[in-house]
Amino acid sequence: MLHQYFILYKPFQVLTQFSPSEGKKTLADVCKVPTDVYPVGRLDYDSEGLLVLSNDPSLNHRLLDPSFGHEREYWVQVEGAITTQAIRALADGPVISLDGKPYRTKPGKAMAFDMEPPVPPRVPPIRFRQNIPTSWVSLTLREGKNRQVRRMTAAVGFPTLRLIRYRIAEVRLDGLAPGDCVSVPRRTLYEKLFG
Repeated sequence: MLHQYFILYKPFQVLTQFSPSEGKKTLADVCKVPTDVYPVGRLDYDSEGLLVLSNDPSLNHRLLDPSFGHEREYWVQVEGAITTQAIRALADGPVISLDGKPYRTKPGKAMAFDMEPPVPPRVPPIRFRQNIPTSWVSLTLREGKNRQVRRMTAAVGFPTLRLIRYRIAEVRLDGLAPGDCVSVPRRTLYEKLFG
């Protein structure tokens, strides 16, 4: 069987699946790939960014098994002027609620952007509120619990407004716009993901 690999910039408010669901947009609305290709991992409906698509089952295992612990970098717009203390807490691993129980997230990397990163406008845009500032944060994790980034920023007092997965290992969104889907050679993808 010929294995195929694609990188997609998943737009906002698109489900990470090809099958129709409740009238919501799905990957089938933004990306034309062979029918045996599926997303490796997921992004929430209200999150944007990098998705890998493939029909290679071994890639699924190597990318999603927690024992491999690949870095995933998220660019997060949060409500409020983020503090040094909050950035430190995000890096150290705050306690979040997971399935109704407290869970301490694993330490990662967190950094506040000095200015808004080069991201395309979101459609529809974030609701602008003149009296409430926003900040952008880069958050790099090696785990991916359900809605983890949103739970983490909320736990340190800065709710997430916009969430973009920018990078998985060395595969990045650079040069892609929301909805762009590009074919990638296996060798190139594996080198960037696994070194």
